[in-house]
Amino acid sequence: MIKRYALGTALVLAIGAPAAQASGEVNLYTYREGKLVAPLVEAFTKETGIKVNVISASSGLEQRIKTEGANSPADVLLTVDLGRLDDAVKAEVTQPIKSEVIDKTIPAQYRDPDGNWTGISMRARVIYASKDRVKQDAITYEELADPKWKGKICIRSGQHIYNNGLFAAYVTKHGEAKAEEWLRGVKANLAQKPSGGDRETARDVAAGKCDLGIGNTYYWALMMNGDPDKKPWAEATKVILPTFAGGGTHVNLSGVILAKNAPNKANAMKLIEWLAGEQAQKIYSDTNYEYPIRAGVAINPTIAGYGKLNADPMPIAKIATNRKAASTLVDKVGFDN
Repeated sequence: MIKRYALGTALVLAIGAPAAQASGEVNLYTYREGKLVAPLVEAFTKETGIKVNVISASSGLEQRIKTEGANSPADVLLTVDLGRLDDAVKAEVTQPIKSEVIDKTIPAQYRDPDGNWTGISMRARVIYASKDRVKQDAITYEELADPKWKGKICIRSGQHIYNNGLFAAYVTKHGEAKAEEWLRGVKANLAQKPSGGDRETARDVAAGKCDLGIGNTYYWALMMNGDPDKKPWAEATKVILPTFAGGGTHVNLSGVILAKNAPNKANAMKLIEWLAGEQAQKIYSDTNYEYPIRAGVAINPTIAGYGKLNADPMPIAKIATNRKAASTLVDKVGFDN
């Protein structure tokens, strides 16, 4: 049974196990929308009998955990971006995830070296290109600054966490000086002031306002398969998996932390390990249109249709160290102005 009711700005879902199967509970704080979390926690409860109490919000959960202090009910924080994972570490609300299952299942580049977080699934930052006006099927991130794209690129705010992750990856790959030069080049190629979200970039490409839009892989799939009103935006565009010159495609993570004062630590670890398992990875793939982080799990056909993902090998934790530098550069070049 799922019960939904408002709690401040949060959405709370109480997902209970049958009494005969009950074996405790776990409190999950999450940045994912409740409807996206529900299939995961329902399957976890069905398999383990552990009741999952979910608090979902769009911002501020790591600060909430910090404010709650030693009495915080939070066991696990499920995030949607490396920025949120990094914010949780900086807020000092994590404790090390010590798990042979996680170490064996999740590649090292998608785990924090100190165990503060682990990735659970992947998404890539890609190009939504006009089918009619863009003939090439390959592009590098570096090429986005090429003057041939002047007035042809649409993007959401450079300070948004998704773009911050991409820009931080560019800093990691090339250094701050070259990243600044690149950002100035990309800004010069913008068709309009950065605005809206990833869906809106596809809309604007479809409308002819720009030829290239920058967005996450799963939004295109959701438009194509889940929203009839937005399906024409996807149909007018194609997804190109860009790469760094001499490297791969930038990927970001959905990930989890084990809360510093988790009152149900044993069940929290069961949930974290379960999220890395085949069943959860399949749900991530088919419900959320994300790339499984566990080897051997089939990629959803829509996402697979983009082509083979060759993820760039740079560690996500290293990218996180350049988030502030990337944000500073966005302001320095006036990217959003």
